[in-house]
Amino acid sequence: MDERLERYVAELFAVEDPVLARVRARHAEAGLVLLRAIDAATVLELGALGGYSGIWLARGLPAHGRLTTIEKDPRHARLARQAFAEAGLQDRVRLIEGAALDVLPTLAPAFDAVFVDADKEPLAHYFEWSVRLLRPGGLLLCDNAFFHGSVVDPADRSATAEGVRAFNRLAATDPRVVSAVVPIRDGLVVGVKVAG
Repeated sequence: MDERLERYVAELFAVEDPVLARVRARHAEAGLVLLRAIDAATVLELGALGGYSGIWLARGLPAHGRLTTIEKDPRHARLARQAFAEAGLQDRVRLIEGAALDVLPTLAPAFDAVFVDADKEPLAHYFEWSVRLLRPGGLLLCDNAFFHGSVVDPADRSATAEGVRAFNRLAATDPRVVSAVVPIRDGLVVGVKVAG
């Protein structure tokens, strides 16, 4: 990142926007309440990006809890590691670098919760792996269920919009989960694994 961009980003985040702060607080609270409601101790996150959501997830776990997060972009992984270290969570977070569809088959099942916030095109595959890796009664969460309105726009046939639509359809119809979309920010799919 060049120096001007770094300065711009620093200035942008130095001034707290009260509306965005309230939205983030509600979003974080909803996620933490959900994790605590099922007594989650192991969470899998697809898409670490810069570590923001991972910090909230890890903080919502008990002291013995563990977050496993997958990030394919090395630059994002580096930023996420830095964020986890700054939050004092590096010992409770396992960050795996690589493409999610390559990493997911290597993981042992029985996660208490899976949070999907990764690239949108392969979301149907992420759904299948998430359900396989969840324990019975585990929580399935997926961000961007509305995808900025694209999912209800019949003219948007982009691969990203189609990926979100596919995930939403699976969450609504797959008999292994009971799901709903919660209108938090850009929509959050919340599901519980009830079978298989």
